[in-house]
Amino acid sequence: MPPPSVRTVVLDWSVDPAMALLVGLAAYLYLLGVRRLARRRPGGDRRSRRWPPPRTLAFAAGLLTLVFATQSGLARYDTVLFSLHTVQHVLLGMVAPVLLALGAPITLALQASARPTHRTLLRVVHHPVVAALTHPLVAWGLFGGTLFALYFSPLFEQSLRNDLVHQAVHVHFVAAGLLFAWPAVGLDPQRRRLSHPGRLLYVLMAVPFHAFLGLAVLSAAEQPLGADVYGAVARDWGPTLAVDQRTGAAVLWALGDLFGLVAGAIVVIQWIKADERRQAREDRRLDEAMKVSG
Repeated sequence: MPPPSVRTVVLDWSVDPAMALLVGLAAYLYLLGVRRLARRRPGGDRRSRRWPPPRTLAFAAGLLTLVFATQSGLARYDTVLFSLHTVQHVLLGMVAPVLLALGAPITLALQASARPTHRTLLRVVHHPVVAALTHPLVAWGLFGGTLFALYFSPLFEQSLRNDLVHQAVHVHFVAAGLLFAWPAVGLDPQRRRLSHPGRLLYVLMAVPFHAFLGLAVLSAAEQPLGADVYGAVARDWGPTLAVDQRTGAAVLWALGDLFGLVAGAIVVIQWIKADERRQAREDRRLDEAMKVSG
């Protein structure tokens, strides 16, 4: 296998049928919801039902991130170099979930669906199992805790050897990231909605997870993770397994911290906008009260 380069990572693509099908289905359903919503004209006003384009762009960017992480040249090297595996991990478990959550797909489905579907979706959202999984403490623990369980157990090496296990791990990264992102930056209805100060604390408390994980991976560099698999790859280029693992540890640490800062910034922006909307409503209420009294 040739050494990775910008060209091989960006341009050397291969199709993952399962992921392509899932992403294609998600894109179709989302755009179908946007189209259905645009056709509804409450009070004859088409614009009042227009789905915000930034949400569509965010969701599309999330899907494209999933495609790039699993079907570009990056996916070819995740079983060759641990460092590139960690980059893929960050894309699947952090970047894509935040973008998908900002797309508010459940809100779109609720607004665009017929009443029976609307009731079914609400029952699913408020189901005890879903409520338990999306509880902030549970989501927070799954997001951080399962990373240690993956990297420091036989499951990691098994995921490098077995394609089905490998895909299951990818699904887990995305699912755990979504469970974390929904309470933090998500716009969809939730059974337990955190206040904006609570969201900010929730995000900032997750930052040390990747720092601790990076330190743990760094300390294990002399006995590299997945050494039997990575060491069996025939290559006469690139770093040693120990150096590559140190690079992967730095990626987890640095990008984990960056993710926390970006997610925190999103929460702050949402907080400011919520305060502005609240103030605008209060101003309108006072104006109406003054008109009535006058």
